[in-house]
Amino acid sequence: MARKFLISRIALAVAMTGGIAAAAAPTMVAAKEKAPAKATFSKEYAAVAAPVDKAIADSKANAAVQAASQKAQAAKTDAEKAAAKAEVDAAMGGVLAQLQTAEAQATQPFDKLKQGEMTRNVGVLMNDPAMQHKGLVMMLDSGQTSPESLGQIQYLAGVTAYQSGKYDVAARYLQQSFDGGYRDTQNMIQPLLADSYKRSNNPQAALAMVQKELEAAKASGTKPSETSIRSALQASYDAKQLAPSTEYAAMLAQYYPSPASWNISTSIVRQLASLQNAENLDLMRLMNVTGAMKDKRDYLEYLQNVDPRAFPGEAVKIMDQGLAKNLLTQADVPDRGNSAGRVAADKASLPATERDALKPAATAAQVTGAGDVFLSYEDYPKAETLYKAALAKSGVDANKANLRLGMAQAMQGKAADAQATLAKVTGTRAPVAKLWAAYAASKATPAS
Repeated sequence: MARKFLISRIALAVAMTGGIAAAAAPTMVAAKEKAPAKATFSKEYAAVAAPVDKAIADSKANAAVQAASQKAQAAKTDAEKAAAKAEVDAAMGGVLAQLQTAEAQATQPFDKLKQGEMTRNVGVLMNDPAMQHKGLVMMLDSGQTSPESLGQIQYLAGVTAYQSGKYDVAARYLQQSFDGGYRDTQNMIQPLLADSYKRSNNPQAALAMVQKELEAAKASGTKPSETSIRSALQASYDAKQLAPSTEYAAMLAQYYPSPASWNISTSIVRQLASLQNAENLDLMRLMNVTGAMKDKRDYLEYLQNVDPRAFPGEAVKIMDQGLAKNLLTQADVPDRGNSAGRVAADKASLPATERDALKPAATAAQVTGAGDVFLSYEDYPKAETLYKAALAKSGVDANKANLRLGMAQAMQGKAADAQATLAKVTGTRAPVAKLWAAYAASKATPAS
């Protein structure tokens, strides 16, 4: 029977992106574009723009403007925002009307650059992303933006479009900024760009973007960006594509191993692969080894997958872990006593199990079963010997034997052997094998 769906897609998406929706408004830095010394403004524009420029320059020392601006930053409802915006306008001497008058006179390139800067700055004081975006675009369209500030202004134009819900526009400016090499100090550009593509119904563009970067990292032998991996993983997961999701999940866990990363990676495979209990057991074992089991449902799923009659020692181990972490109660494991009572006899039978499995007449299933028992008791060297013996016999379930052989090798620190073995696994067990291969690789790959 297939395992049950255990984690909401929304919760998983938030975990993978690090809460992109909540973090979509990074702290804005002043993007003041200084005009070159030779810059000249039209006479008509200079006359009407001067009062606006002065009001903006004086705003920092104007207590009324600062108080009104703080109200604008804290406003939640549309009514609160409108009231705070009007208060800022009044405190600045009717700056919106003056700004509009100046805009009508902005006919020359440097007029438009200055007008865009002022519009954006007033928008910041009023906490109005749409006004900020308008100003930033005016600066870009003036054709006078300096090369050193171009990427930042494109980035801010993308951010303010994102905040205004114009995701296709946000993607355009963010992509321009990203392609030009700009990287913000908060490392938001990639997740914002990916989410903008996603929200504008173009997830493949987001995936293509990060795939290009990941391929470049691979070609240069450098560690790929965690943000890029997570963005690719998010796009693949949203599209419900098992193969690429598994690939990126393994990459995330290999290069950035942590209980949280492993929880995300294994949870994705659990959701998309629809594994049977016997297959999912090996995924739960990986979760346990990596510290990725974090709640009651994880422990109950592990216990659902492991057969206490076949693997009483392993079942008791998981029960006791859950109880010790207060994630399980005695009521959750009513059969613990019976399982614990079988452990001594089960362990006593291990020498005979091994001896019978190594007889020439033993079947592939018998030898594999013996390997399973030793794997369950964490006797990885003997499990490795038995799985190798099973693979030499006809009728062997090669995918199962190779997966568990690779697991036994990985747990002994034989990273290269484990990866080579796990690469042979095909079929429904392949996603689990890929994650175990990532675990083996993570032990050989420095985390930094």
